[in-house]
Amino acid sequence: MSLTIIPQNSAGQNSGLNHGQNVLELEASGKLVPSDFEKLESTFQELVQQNGKLRVLFRMQDFHGWEPAAFWDEIKFDVKHLGDIERLAMVGEKQWEKFLGVFGRPWMAAKMRYFDKSALPEAREWLSGDSV
Repeated sequence: MSLTIIPQNSAGQNSGLNHGQNVLELEASGKLVPSDFEKLESTFQELVQQNGKLRVLFRMQDFHGWEPAAFWDEIKFDVKHLGDIERLAMVGEKQWEKFLGVFGRPWMAAKMRYFDKSALPEAREWLSGDSV
């Protein structure tokens, strides 16, 4: 599977994150496929119902993009959930992944930042904080 939802620990927090349950941590690798978004949709909706707006940590590890149908599914997902994301931290290792963070800003109501893979701790800190 190419989109992994990082499981929560017994305290209800995402592994490695020291704040509330409004954080969803995802790791994308390889190529995203339509079934990735089917799985994400139910988890995402459940977390929004329980916690309100979410803060999302989207880690790209050896990420190669989307299959065409999955790209369309992501667009539909993004449009549906524009107002459900408070912050989005994108963590990657390639220049084109950084471009995704810049390209998406005009369409996102959420605060959004790109971090290099080596700055994962800073991404988590930004995600949990109140600073811009």
